Amino acid sequence: MSMAVPGSLVSPPRVSLQVAPPPGHSVLLVSNLNPEVRGVYGDVQRVKILFNKQENALVQMSDGTQAQLAMSHLNGQRLHGNVIRVTLSKHPVVQLPRGGAGQDEQTLTRDFSGSALHRFKKPGSKNFNNIFPPSATLHLSNIPSTVGDDVLKDLFSSAGFTVKAFKFFQKDRKMALMQLASVEEAIEALIALHDQQLDHNQHLRVSFSKSTI
Repeated sequence: MSMAVPGSLVSPPRVSLQVAPPPGHSVLLVSNLNPEVRGVYGDVQRVKILFNKQENALVQMSDGTQAQLAMSHLNGQRLHGNVIRVTLSKHPVVQLPRGGAGQDEQTLTRDFSGSALHRFKKPGSKNFNNIFPPSATLHLSNIPSTVGDDVLKDLFSSAGFTVKAFKFFQKDRKMALMQLASVEEAIEALIALHDQQLDHNQHLRVSFSKSTI
């Protein structure tokens, strides 16, 4: 089963009425949501797809603050026509399968604690200052000097996305803004193209932008 997240313009995010998780409470109950998008708001540690309801999963973030960010920014968004639902789980941790666990249980539970894609593993990382709600405008960074706007536009277009506008940062051409057709499409593009290799040692970084073009 694909754990994908939430066309036309996406519905605005629903205002979360949830109380912030208590300190250390980092497990969310989610539906229709891809781990790559959850990773925009914190580092996903473990994911367990529910055996009897496989459109739902338990997702353990690094801490309660990251869980709250993911819940507040992603609950009510849409992806592939499905509405993302994110709530606080009653489970304090996602348990990994024990040695004698069946094949189904082992397949449905994943440990991402060592993932190279974690954005927030470095204490004091500047990524903590660049966390924004989903928007149709994406922030692209780590762009090699040899890669021009046509290459980046073609990269997104060939993946099926509609590029509405693009511009490099004036003072730093390692970064750019790209506007797509909708918030939903931008979410899908982030899933598909974050960490895309642009040359032999540089990978594209994709996040949501607070600015528009």
